[in-house]
Order: sequence, then structure tokens, then C-alpha cells
Amino acid sequence: MITLALAGKPNCGKSTFFKAATMANAEIANYPFTTINPNFGVGYVRTQCPCKALKIRCGKCVDGNRFVPVNMIDVAGLVPDAHKGKGLGNQFLDHLRQADAILHIVDASGGTDSEGNPVGAGNHDPAEDIKFLGFEMTMWVHGILDKHWSRINRQSQGKGAAIQHGIADTFTGLGITTDDVRDVELKLKLDLVHATIEDLVPLCAEIVKISKPMLIVGNKFDETPGALCTKLAAQKVAFASAASELALRNAAAAHVIRYLPGDLEFSIGNEGALSAAQKAGLARIAAVMKQNKGTGVQQAINRAVFELLDRIVVYQVEDENHYCNKQGEVLPDAFLMKKGSTPHDLAYQVHTDIGKGFLYAIDAKTKMRIKESHVLKDGDIIKIVSTAK
Repeated sequence: MITLALAGKPNCGKSTFFKAATMANAEIANYPFTTINPNFGVGYVRTQCPCKALKIRCGKCVDGNRFVPVNMIDVAGLVPDAHKGKGLGNQFLDHLRQADAILHIVDASGGTDSEGNPVGAGNHDPAEDIKFLGFEMTMWVHGILDKHWSRINRQSQGKGAAIQHGIADTFTGLGITTDDVRDVELKLKLDLVHATIEDLVPLCAEIVKISKPMLIVGNKFDETPGALCTKLAAQKVAFASAASELALRNAAAAHVIRYLPGDLEFSIGNEGALSAAQKAGLARIAAVMKQNKGTGVQQAINRAVFELLDRIVVYQVEDENHYCNKQGEVLPDAFLMKKGSTPHDLAYQVHTDIGKGFLYAIDAKTKMRIKESHVLKDGDIIKIVSTAK
């Protein structure tokens, strides 16, 4: 599965966001470093299920909305100079290695300083927090390269291609290829043969951008002064109120309201059963949702997967006539595939043996056989024919 990491300074609302997105237990408190060890859970991207258009019942969606799982990691808070060991140190930067993309949670309200200490809304510039995580990750990558630079230079014997390969090999765990290094060298007009380790900070910054695409999420939107909202909106920050989302999910679980993650509004089942305080709380949340077009939590997850990671949703079936598997489950499996993927790629996603034994595929909607090189579209329903059983 795709893995998203939540990163940011302490006390920015990461753990609240994580708990709202996954409904997993996570300690939440109004002081720095509540999270020490990373929390792991499962969140979901929301997409429209094809069952409605096909006029069939799948049993896998809610009112025509399909929720496809993604792994989520809530990483302990990072402070400036974490790569030097400040705060809880850079061991937590290593946890980001597992992530395909990062949601950088920022306290948009400006109510906490750079180390997460409460200072009151509007008394800290969240734009400073936006900058620091990218820098910390760049210097973390630079520190790794620094440990290997002498060896890379020695083994390359002054050959540029060998240096490119050595750098790519150092960051193979981040998915960096030799072509990536070559492209960055050209883009930055670097001379790797004669470069010092100090010259390679910009290269490390590009490696971070390639390997760990990042979405800035301005949390605590409901507490954010208007001037800060305007400033952050200009930086294309995705606003959210994780506390509002968590309250709604808890209320929905208790059958107090009807709400699906990502909805723009909610409905109250029995208003007469609510206390005055509950009504007031829900009214405040409704106002936030109206202003922000939702709480922003589900929207941020969707943006990270569909925009940052460029994914589409493809469904795999074994019976193209009834859109089901051998057990009769309709639209049983939904896969998040990279745009440009082919049926053969989908076969490998289902199982390595099915990929190796791939023969051809059938588009279940048209009932037509499609080529191995056919480019899949969002919402496709595909049957794989393979020699593997």
C-alpha cells in the first residue's frame, strides 16, 4: 500500500490529524513531544465507486463512495536543527524513509513557536515552519551523502557517470535512480567530478523533492487569524481542522450525526437528544466546514495520493460479466495505480506470479480484450488472464 507520513514540529496537531484520519489510538496533549515513537495506522482515500454508474450493488462502498486504504505514519515532532540531534534528534527523519509522500502539518494559527511551545494565536509566523522541514530533510540527506562521498569519489576514478551511479546507489532506498541524479546535475549545472560535499546541498534538496513529495497542511484553520489565512493561501497551503474532523468521526460513530469523511456538511439525526453544548459545538464545526469546504482532512489525503503521487483507482475482477471474483464479491479489489500504468502493471500489483504469467486483459465495461500496453484510466474494471492460478 501507499504510505503517507505526517511530519511537522511538536504540538502542531499531527497526532490529532492522524487519529482523525485513522481512528487509531494516539496520545494527544497540548505540549511538545507528546509523540515519541511513531504511530502507525490505516487511512483512506475517497473516490466515486463505479457501481452506481453500472447500476449494480457492490457492498464495498458507502452511498457510492469507495474508500481505498493507505498506510499512515505519525512521526514524532521535528524542530529546527533536528539533523544535528536537536530535540529528539534525526532518528525520526529516518522514519520518513518509509513514506511515499509527506503531509507537512503546520500550525496555521501561529499559536506555537518553532519548538511547539504555546505562545497564543497569531504570535508566530507559520511561514517559518513551512521552510524548516524541507531544510531539515535536505540536511539529513546531505549528511547521508557526506558519509559516502569519499568512497564514491575514490571508486569513480574521476568519471562523472560513475559518480552519478554512486550517488543513486547511496539513495536507492529513497527510490532515486541514476537518471534522476543525471537530470538534477544538468538542471543545477553541477560538475560532480570537481564538486565538494558542500556544493551538493542543492542536489540533496532536489533528491528530497523527487523522493518525498510534500503537501503543506495548515491545521487549526478554525483558530487561524484572517491575515494568516490570506498569507498561507497565497502559498497554496491546504487548510484543515483536524479537531473538527475527529469530533465529527466520533459523533458519527456514536450515531449522533450522519457524516462521511470528505463530506462538505453533516446532518443531525435527532437534534432533540443533543445538549446545548453539543449543539453549539456542532454549529461551530458547521461554520468551519462552510468556510473551508469541509474539514480538510480527507481532502488533504486525497490530494496527496491523487495529485502528489499521481494515482488512479483501478478495479480487478475475475468475472467480467458480473464484475466479481470467484466468491461472487462485486468489485472486490481496488488498486491505487500510477497514471500511465498498464494491465501488465496491474497484474504484478495483484500478485507477482500473476504478473509473470500475464497473457492478456479484458476491459469488463466493454467486454473487449485490451493490449498489454493499454494505458489504464481511473475507474477501469479489468480482468487479468494469466497462466498463474
